[in-house]
Amino acid sequence: MEVLGIDIGGSGIKGALVNAATGELLTERLRVTSPPTFQPDEVIAGVVELVRQFKYEGPIGVGFPAVVMHGVVMTPPTALAFPGWDQYPLSERLAEATGHRVKVINDADAAGYAEMDFGAGRGKGGTVILFTLGTGIGSSVFLNGHLLPNTEFGRIYLKESKKTVELQMSDRVREERGLSWEEWGRRLNDYFQYVELLFAPDLIIIGGGVSKKHEKYLPFIQTRAPIVPAAFRNDAGVVGAAMSVMDDSEAAAAS
Repeated sequence: MEVLGIDIGGSGIKGALVNAATGELLTERLRVTSPPTFQPDEVIAGVVELVRQFKYEGPIGVGFPAVVMHGVVMTPPTALAFPGWDQYPLSERLAEATGHRVKVINDADAAGYAEMDFGAGRGKGGTVILFTLGTGIGSSVFLNGHLLPNTEFGRIYLKESKKTVELQMSDRVREERGLSWEEWGRRLNDYFQYVELLFAPDLIIIGGGVSKKHEKYLPFIQTRAPIVPAAFRNDAGVVGAAMSVMDDSEAAAAS
């Protein structure tokens, strides 16, 4: 089943046509820059532009960096806390703007779907946690292959800090503060060791664009659980968003 998967992030809106049954990208990934003020109408315009570029007709899966319940954005997106999104019916508005059926889910959950079915988490039982490191820090949690949706582990407070971890150690923070890979890796080490203390995962997967440079910082992270880069790297969100549409189609056919 060919589906357009779109991953909305704080810096870019990315999309590709995906074979949702296999996880294979059928086209090159296209990208438009996210609007700096990240307002709903501006973000929707970016999605519409991607759909236009693909000349696509069909269902669309979208990953969005916030808690999303039944297509409604429930929390401010990313670590930047952009206003205007509280209780925003993004799935409905995107469907109106594109003329297609649209499913919106949390972006890290989308990446988790891809990695669990076809990537680094394939065949893994127990507790698997995926983290997306980018503008903020997203998370998705799977127990024996089943998703616990809308976890927000990037909003954890570490030790005595008054800032959430995504305001201290996201990839955006690394770039803004000029942290070396070792300095950043050691910050992440404190975080992941704390996550391990709380949740005892069997596997930790690192996604987001910086996962392609994993050899630069993963050596500074020491956890009991294996910690590995996402197999799909920064394409995981696009693939998983497309897969989420197929899940709905299968459920409808079975009913």
